[in-house]
Order: sequence, then structure tokens, then C-alpha cells
Amino acid sequence: MRLTVLGGGGFRLPLVYGALLGDHAEGRITRVVLYDTDAGRLAAIARVLADQAAGVPDAPEVTATTDLDEALRGADFVFSAIRVGGLAGRAADERIALAEGVLGQETVGAGGVAYGLRTVPVAEEIARRVARVAPGAWVINFTNPAGLVTEAMARHLGGRVIGICDSPVGLGRRVARALGADPDTAFYDYAGLNHLGWLRGVRVAGRDELPRLLADPGLLGSFEEGRLFGADWLRALGAIPNEYLHYYYFNRETVRAYREAERTRGAFLREQQDRFYAEMERPGTPALAAWDRTRAEREATYMAHNREAAGAGEREAADLESGGYEQVALALMRAIAHDRRTTLVLNVRNGGTLSVLDADAVVEVPCLVDANGAHPVSVSPLADHAAGLVCAVKAVEREVLAAAESGSRDRAVAAFALHPLVDSVTVARRLVEAYTAAHPGLAYLRR
Repeated sequence: MRLTVLGGGGFRLPLVYGALLGDHAEGRITRVVLYDTDAGRLAAIARVLADQAAGVPDAPEVTATTDLDEALRGADFVFSAIRVGGLAGRAADERIALAEGVLGQETVGAGGVAYGLRTVPVAEEIARRVARVAPGAWVINFTNPAGLVTEAMARHLGGRVIGICDSPVGLGRRVARALGADPDTAFYDYAGLNHLGWLRGVRVAGRDELPRLLADPGLLGSFEEGRLFGADWLRALGAIPNEYLHYYYFNRETVRAYREAERTRGAFLREQQDRFYAEMERPGTPALAAWDRTRAEREATYMAHNREAAGAGEREAADLESGGYEQVALALMRAIAHDRRTTLVLNVRNGGTLSVLDADAVVEVPCLVDANGAHPVSVSPLADHAAGLVCAVKAVEREVLAAAESGSRDRAVAAFALHPLVDSVTVARRLVEAYTAAHPGLAYLRR
């Protein structure tokens, strides 16, 4: 089978290729085509993959191209992992929002709205190209904001686009380990939107073990989300939130920590990756070693400002384990290609799964996957406060989609103003002015 990766020069791609190298089953991926608009980044990541493949006789063949149609033609699966505006765009998103005293994280708050506004038009054009050039391909969307972008692409690809994220996977695995359960056999009652979901149950051998976890302060303090949110708040919620909900539940503290920091997360990653790609331009650089060193630093500093605001301390060794999005992608491809029924937490059209949203809204829930794609399974209803937050953020996403479709500046203002973490229409207007001045990709917002 042939896999095409859009954003093939992206830093995290070796995680995916590493998972493919470990797959020796019949019908596996045998060819990987990397597509990127930046030939230099493509060459750097291709060198890392070559180092990974050394000594693996059946390693998937890797080719690279800057021609999108060439990359898509003949693909069985397409990974969309693009970053419109690059890390420089992310750094600007964060800086502009923080100057207004609101959150600028890349998928949450004002930063997420800005990122969505410039990503949706590009993602929709890619979806149209896939539909035309590779109509039989399945698209697996990694591109953030993952739920919003998946919903935009689904307008052109229907159920043949599926969004994935490693946050629910990592949360579930950490909770299962805290309970002494096998993370691979537990069922996770998880529901919400991408980066806005709650784990409400962990069924082991048919029994929900989450109440036992919530009743034990020692167990709650043994994994990252327990330390991040605190045992008292988790017991009050009766659920374990996705780590990104820290931006909502402790917004003032997080914004203060971000504003007091020497640099934002986006600025840190931009400097770090600039060093990595510059290092890779030197012919003698040991590619895989340089990548491993950079990745370890990246993982150790993940959500550092939130941990500082919560007094949660440094990340522990168990928390540094990848959430496993590359393994989710591999399991998803196997299930579709070989009709191996499996259950995964994915971003898909809602159907009737969450009654507070319409059928076309993309949600993040457990899904049964088979040769016909991903089908959401029944989950318990959202608590009232969760339902309210989900509906509010989905309304923001719909304003982003409307702005991208119409070019309406008013719809863009509404997207910012309606977000729960932006507290003023006046601030929303200033954000639109600042973001359109900073990002050429937002020049379409005119009317």
C-alpha cells in the first residue's frame, strides 16, 4: 500500500515512520511519499528516515516531492499534517493574543481561531484535490485544529476523512496505568471535541474503575492530569479532563504564566526547529541522533507554562511517553485496509452520538473502525457544564468555517468574540486587525 504524507518535512514525521518500520504484516505500507512546499525540510526529514531504515531489510521505500498532484496520485492513504504559516505563524498567534491579555495557544482561544482561519481554506483546497486526484484514498487528518480542519475537509470528502489526536490516547493510557489496568484492553468512555473532551469512565472487564481512581488522592497524584488539575477539582467534575481544558479551568493563571515567560511555546519551538533544520544542512550531521535529541527536549517542555501555573513540577518519565498518535494512525489504517474491527478515539462526524450537536458536527469520541471507515459508538451524555462548553466552542468553529467560505471579516470577528476565552467584542475586533496585518494568509478577510 502507498501512504502519502502532506507536510512531509514536519518534525514529528519520524514517529510515524518508526511505527511503519515495526509493521511486518501482510498488506502493510510499502511506499511512503513525502510532500512539502519546503524542499530543504523535506531533505532533512528524508535523511532522518534513511537513518531509521538502516538495517531494516523490508523498510518502506521513501520518496519526496514538492508537486501535490504527483504526491496524491495512486495513494491508498493520505496523512494531512500541514502547518499553514509555519512556527513563525504560531509564534505570532501567541504574541498577538497575549498582548491583548487573552490566550494564544495554537488550538485553544484566540490563537486557535487565528490558526483555523488561515488553515481551513488550505485544507479545503487539499480536500478538493484529493477528491479529484485520489478519490479512493482515505485521509487521516493530523492538522490542527484537528476537529475544525476535519470538519472542513469532510464537506468535500465525507466520511473518508478521519481526524486523530494523541491527547485522548495519552490520557487513557496514563489513567489505566494508574489503575493497574492494561491500557490496551480497557474501554474509555471519552467524549467532546478535539482538545475539549472528558474521560468519564474506564471499563476494565466490564466494570467502570474510574470511581475508584477519583476516590483515591494517591492514585490521582500519580499521573500528569491529576497533578495538573488537582484531586479536589477532578472529584468535583467526576471526570478526568483532557489536559487542554487546563486553559479553560485555570485560564487566568495560565495567561499570567504565559505573559511572564521569557518566550512562548511557539517561539521556543521555532528557535529549536530552526537549529535542527540548520544543523541538518551540514552533510556530516548524524540525522537520527540530532532528531532524537531535539525531540526529547521538545517533549520534556510540553505544557511547561501550565505545569508552572498549577505547581505540578517537571514532567515525570512516564509522562514523556508519546501519546501514540502514530500507533493510532497505524491501527486505523490496518482496520480500514484489512477490515480488522477495532475501537479508537477519533474525530468523526457526530451522527446522533452527542445529542447537543447536529449530525455533521465533528466530535471526538470512541469509534468502531472497519473496512467502511469509522463509526462513533454510544457514549454517556455530556454533563451540563461540558455540553455548554462544547456547544460554545462548536459555534466558534462554525463561525470560522463561515468566514473562510465567505471571506467575511464580520464572521471572523464573531469567531473571536464568541469564544469563551475572549471576553470582549472590542478585543475581538483588535485581534482581527492584528492577525490580518501579521498573516498574509488572512488577506481573504475583506467583506
